[in-house]
Amino acid sequence: MSTALTVSAVPGPKIREFTKDLLVRRRHAAADGVAALELVDPEGDALPAWEPGAHVDLMLDDKLVRQYSLCGDSRDPDTWRVAVLLDPNSRGGSRHVHENLTEGTTIRVRGPRNHFPLVDSPRYLFIAGGIGITPMMPMIDSAARAGSEWKLVYLGRQRTTMAFAEELSDVYGDRVDLWPNDEKGLFDLAAALEHPADGTLVYCCGPEPLLSAVEQHCGHWPDGSLHIERFAAKAPVVEAEPTALDAFQVVCQRSGTTVDVSAGETILEALEDADIPIMSSCLQGICGTCEATVLEGTPDHQDSMLTDAERASGNVILTCVSRSRTERLVLDL
Repeated sequence: MSTALTVSAVPGPKIREFTKDLLVRRRHAAADGVAALELVDPEGDALPAWEPGAHVDLMLDDKLVRQYSLCGDSRDPDTWRVAVLLDPNSRGGSRHVHENLTEGTTIRVRGPRNHFPLVDSPRYLFIAGGIGITPMMPMIDSAARAGSEWKLVYLGRQRTTMAFAEELSDVYGDRVDLWPNDEKGLFDLAAALEHPADGTLVYCCGPEPLLSAVEQHCGHWPDGSLHIERFAAKAPVVEAEPTALDAFQVVCQRSGTTVDVSAGETILEALEDADIPIMSSCLQGICGTCEATVLEGTPDHQDSMLTDAERASGNVILTCVSRSRTERLVLDL
């Protein structure tokens, strides 16, 4: 099978991303309800390089695309590893993976893409909740190889549900603080984050209650200390006076096309209806696939991914959920 590249048909920079059917070489249970898949090129070719924090899209069928963090060895050019929790409230993605992706099957994969990069630092505090351990694993490996000081706090309901817990403890010993709730009770985040540690970056991934709590307890840490990745969109903030316009125009600078965005329609939907080449995936504002550069106008950010600094700059927008505060928004598309 040949590699497919998603390519735009308009002048200027093209949209190119590795897309190929990969082989599930190995599948095993990483914990109760968690399937780990090792993906390789069926023709034996090397896979694109990636950095800790990267994720890929599993294109499960024509309308079902899900993002999963790469949790293997970033130095291995031949194998990508993902781990998928079977969500009891699955919208179809995790159930499809668990029921259909057995050893020897193939799955179309797109990426990698990284909106959760590991920033160089002398010290790190990694906080993972449940399947949120997946992006942390290559980060920990990178920090350890760089000689940085680090600690992992790994939270879970019970030890048997905590993927890769034994692997992490065996390799890193007491730098890993496993915290199963049924054995130790709730972890005291307030105490752990009470005093900002000099030169320390906090990386956190997991369920929304954990992320919200860590955000709250890191509020007094220096700007830029906290880095988080969400698996689901945050609850929208209800403003007393909404700033987003119901209807506005999007000017696609490179393609020379102006698109009307109506009330109840997303920018992404309007762009797709106008055949403007743009990739998308999560449709929730959490993966960054549909990000576009803003050349003019003021976006109204409604995503769950951009940092406060990125929002304040107004230079980018996630077109699947965000809107405009100005009647005209010019994008580099």
